[in-house]
Amino acid sequence: MSVTHVVVTVLAAAMAGFSAGSVFARAPWVVQPMAEYGVPGSWLPGLGTAKASGAVGLLVGLFVPAVGVAAGIGLVLYFAGAVVTVARARRYAHIPFPLLYAAPVVGALALGAA
Repeated sequence: MSVTHVVVTVLAAAMAGFSAGSVFARAPWVVQPMAEYGVPGSWLPGLGTAKASGAVGLLVGLFVPAVGVAAGIGLVLYFAGAVVTVARARRYAHIPFPLLYAAPVVGALALGAA
């Protein structure tokens, strides 16, 4: 395991954790666009839990690699679903936001596989 892998993984976990915290806190800059995309408010606790679990899983993965891989794949699928949701809502200018969160997760997976 390289220093780069650890740094990118911690960054990915921090970003996913921040995103989860924003959902749990129902931050207006998160909740309002999600409502505009058609995401029901009742889904927010589950979506926040998925991101928080992914963040924790990435950190655990530094010690148990299989957990990190599973968490990374889960987060990549989560953010891919977010891209699809944003695209279905025809808010194409918003597509970079979930990709910004997905990028370090993809990097952590790639560095872990190397």
